[in-house]
Amino acid sequence: MKISVRSAALDAAKADVVAIPLASQGAADGATGGRRGAARAKASAKAKAAVNGAKPVLSPAARAFDRSLGGAIADVVERGEFAASAGEALVLYPAPASKRARAAAARPARVVLVGMGDAKDVDAHALRRAAATAVRRATGKRVRSLAIAAPRVRGVAAAAAAQALAEGVLLGSYRFDRYKEKRDDAPPAAVTLVIDGATDAAAARRGADAGVAIATAQNLARDLSNEPPNELTPARLATAARATAREVGLRCRVLEPAQMKRLGMGAILAVGQGSANPPRMIVLEHVPKRRASRAPTLCIVGKGITFDTGGISIKPSAAMHEMKHDMSGAAAVVGALRAAAVLELPLHVVGVIGAAENMPSGTAYRPGDVVRAMSGKTIEILNTDAEGRVVLADALHYAISEFEPDAVVDLATLTGACVVALGPWATGVFTRDDALAREIVDAGAACGETMWRMPLFPEHARAMKSSVADLKNAGSRDAGASTAAGFLQAFAGDRSWAHLDIAGTAWGDKTAGWDVPGASGVGVRTLVAWMESRARSR
Repeated sequence: MKISVRSAALDAAKADVVAIPLASQGAADGATGGRRGAARAKASAKAKAAVNGAKPVLSPAARAFDRSLGGAIADVVERGEFAASAGEALVLYPAPASKRARAAAARPARVVLVGMGDAKDVDAHALRRAAATAVRRATGKRVRSLAIAAPRVRGVAAAAAAQALAEGVLLGSYRFDRYKEKRDDAPPAAVTLVIDGATDAAAARRGADAGVAIATAQNLARDLSNEPPNELTPARLATAARATAREVGLRCRVLEPAQMKRLGMGAILAVGQGSANPPRMIVLEHVPKRRASRAPTLCIVGKGITFDTGGISIKPSAAMHEMKHDMSGAAAVVGALRAAAVLELPLHVVGVIGAAENMPSGTAYRPGDVVRAMSGKTIEILNTDAEGRVVLADALHYAISEFEPDAVVDLATLTGACVVALGPWATGVFTRDDALAREIVDAGAACGETMWRMPLFPEHARAMKSSVADLKNAGSRDAGASTAAGFLQAFAGDRSWAHLDIAGTAWGDKTAGWDVPGASGVGVRTLVAWMESRARSR
């Protein structure tokens, strides 16, 4: 898909479909943040807007375009058929106003009105969601091109608006259908963001380019997480990481079992020893082209369990197929490193992925085993289904000892406890570093991924002490997400470190905005926003 920016009148866009995002004045249902905000009941929102007398507000450009359509947009607004509620969409099939109009312009096959909610609440996230809705409604067998009227939003700069719209277009057009004999309808091949003459066109183009880079990275993470586990083993995840590195100029190193054994990585090797597909430690590195003498080093560490049966502590069969997504943290690392390279961030960014399969067999690790991690700490295995933290023990220590980063963030589909606490609406953030917590939460808010800080007390770390080893990999049901983070803290040492538990946000089963059933690619946009913030504050 090609995304371009054009300063022109809408009726000159000459696209098969024209989408017009509209806000209302006085509506009760404002556009709100959070990746699942679009899942609100549209009928209820529309009813509230009607009660409050809210009506969509047409920009001068939209009014001019509507005149070429014979007032079709104004008609549906006047009849109350479209209230511009957040997530609402209405498709029109208008005729031109006259034969002269028909001869002068290529008539769009469809016009899609997309609601953004109350004008006072519209932000970059509302633009992203509106663009995703627009491209979904425009997708069809005979739709080759889509033009989106880029609205001017108070408090959102031209670059940020164009970035959000470009992200929404690519994220909203995502589908994973490579294993289907008959593939889904293709999205438009060309999308034009149409800006008015008062908008800074150069800034808008820069923003759109950034949005393409970030959304492409997130869709890469979705692809990796959606791959079936027979296709994406630890070795093939390493191959995919190498391919991405070659494509965008990252450094890549892959440690195989013999090398991992020499380094003393007994934790990840224990998790992977029950599988016919041996584990890998994957390292991606972005080195800026014009690296300063002391460019900050950031490490991003991902859990890469390419399939998790639970091992000897085997999971129930219901929904076990979803455990192909247990490498979503690793997928986010690959995506974030790709974005860092394409955006040429002036930071030294390292991604470390612990990739393994957790399988039951005669060679699998067992409850009661004691394994020695690379750090030298010993871990008593009480539950082989708490394998993610065991893999991360070696990945975190390797990242910190090898690269001495200024800050470390890990992402993992780690605990069901976090899903119980936050559901599918927020990612849990665990850290003892208040400043880093603010950075992560603010980065998530800026890009529309809700990050919620969770407790991490000294008691949580003490709860993971073992009577026969330094640590145990499972505790009681009390504060399970926090005690898991307390376990990881032992391997982060005194570094500035944060753990993101994405167990509830890494995949879903609904279609709303850019969300589709399957992997979400969560974390990529937050990581990019965090890295950009770090780069600005140098």
